[in-house]
Amino acid sequence: MTDNHPLAGVYAAAVTPFKADASSFDLEAVPALLHFLASRGCHGALLFGTTGEGPSFSPKERETLLRSARVYRQQLPGFKLLAGTGTPSLSETIELTKLSFDLGYDGVVVLPPYYFRKATDEGLFNWFSELIKKAVPAKGYLLGYHIPGATGVGFSLDLLARLKDSFPNQFAGIKDSSHNESFATELGQRFRKDLLVLNGTDSYFHHALKNHAQGAITAPANLISEGLREIWDLYQEGKDPTEAQARVTEQRHILEKYMPFPPILKALLHKFHDFPKWTVKPPLEEVSSELEEQASKEFESLQV
Repeated sequence: MTDNHPLAGVYAAAVTPFKADASSFDLEAVPALLHFLASRGCHGALLFGTTGEGPSFSPKERETLLRSARVYRQQLPGFKLLAGTGTPSLSETIELTKLSFDLGYDGVVVLPPYYFRKATDEGLFNWFSELIKKAVPAKGYLLGYHIPGATGVGFSLDLLARLKDSFPNQFAGIKDSSHNESFATELGQRFRKDLLVLNGTDSYFHHALKNHAQGAITAPANLISEGLREIWDLYQEGKDPTEAQARVTEQRHILEKYMPFPPILKALLHKFHDFPKWTVKPPLEEVSSELEEQASKEFESLQV
């Protein structure tokens, strides 16, 4: 399909390589992780999303990894990098967003100011307007990050329409992690392909595509991107991805038993793909060896 947005495709909401002593990033592992994701069908990766524990890291810490990762993309032609830059602070978000575009990132994914849970659509429009005017270049792309279950603040259809009308290029669309099939349907009915929607729930990726979504950014893509890419490719070819979707849904449901995603994904990347055993930042906790073994067996039973 030739009318897709330049950012369309399958993305991993990448885990953040963090050394076992929880003192610093494992920067030496970054190229291996990016090459791994690209080799398994990802069109790109989002750094410092929810799965990347973005809110746990300071702007200075984020800058360190963002600078490191962009160097290695030169080895991966066509592989896109998105940066999670949203914080409750507008000034911090502006700084992180400007930095990301200065470093050559393909786009940013921005949480709404999640501390302010009673923010109105008017207040959110003003917040994003100032961010876009001050930090997003004319040819840059910003995606709002719609995950109301975590942030308590979401994007209404009317707010999305107003932002898209006001910034038709720069406000590309949203990462929809509402985990709400009805909302995916409403997005498609309201905007069709005028708004870039990247779905965040593996188990209804096909449903989202049928409703004019143009890709996905998911946590399980760290492990199951091959299945997501199969769904994507079949759909682009006009073929039925029902069987591939069924397999992906089963895999997603296994991982959902062990949420939050970052600890279990890091454990299984170590178990199945020989990555270092990266830790997570508090308040997240490591998975126990018993749970790791249980999850491993369930995945092995699916011949992942």
